[in-house]
Amino acid sequence: MNALIKKICGDISPWRLTKDYAQMTLGLIIYALGYSCFLLPYQIISGGVSGVATFVFYATGLHANYTYFFINIFLLLLAMRIMGWRFFLRTIYGIVLASLLIGVFQGLLTQIGPDGKETLKCILGEQKFMATVLGGLMEGLGLAIVFMSGGSTGGTDIIASCVNKFWNISLGRMLLFLDIFIISSGYLLSHSIELTVFGFVTMFISNNFLDYVINGARQSVQFIIISKEHERIAQLVGDQMGRGVTILYGEGWYSKEKRQLLLIMAKKYESRRLFRLIQETDPNAFVSMSNVEGVFGEGFDKIKKG
Repeated sequence: MNALIKKICGDISPWRLTKDYAQMTLGLIIYALGYSCFLLPYQIISGGVSGVATFVFYATGLHANYTYFFINIFLLLLAMRIMGWRFFLRTIYGIVLASLLIGVFQGLLTQIGPDGKETLKCILGEQKFMATVLGGLMEGLGLAIVFMSGGSTGGTDIIASCVNKFWNISLGRMLLFLDIFIISSGYLLSHSIELTVFGFVTMFISNNFLDYVINGARQSVQFIIISKEHERIAQLVGDQMGRGVTILYGEGWYSKEKRQLLLIMAKKYESRRLFRLIQETDPNAFVSMSNVEGVFGEGFDKIKKG
């Protein structure tokens, strides 16, 4: 039993595991709200399994959460051997909770017309474009939060995550091609160029905001610091920030003075803290900061198989 738990959870601490699932839950709530409240009532097919669920709902009347659940389970079973138990459990959690949330939100917006048919209340009135923007932003933000916690909402996200596991390919780009096909198919149901265009606008907003949030969280910077207090700065960086420091040996061309340079890799959000630390230690330090395309290794992203 202990071996099975270790296989599933790995070396992740209970606190980290709880934090990941709490983060996933927040992302799923945002995602389900964006889809159920702003896209589904306006018949906007946004791509992915949620887009297929919208198509099926307006074609047959079957509630979107059922289509979403069964298609996702089918895709998940296909991908289980590739992604492993940890991803499988997190994705099951994502699929089940997202399906429940979509069902709840759709139920809250459902109203029975005079003819006895179900219709969905459009909370923004006739503002379809505003619904498109809000729905796309919330879907992208929700997906980004879920991905950063190591989970998935299922569907085409499973395919994207499988590919992203082995190759450094943008998640948004992976979802693009599948979304184009699904959104274009929506024209067969609505026969509306306007709704089809809104679907592509939603796809553009969602995928780009997804990449923006994920890349923003992962973006790293490189510092080169020249200071007489380099030993003190290096000590503080290691103790207070938990970052490694590499000492480079150089020589001033004009002064011929031997100098030690500090090379530090850090997350972009840590820049302000590092600048404050340098300012407090040596206000006259020479500092060079530059953005880097990617940093892989301990404390940063993992190197993926090519």
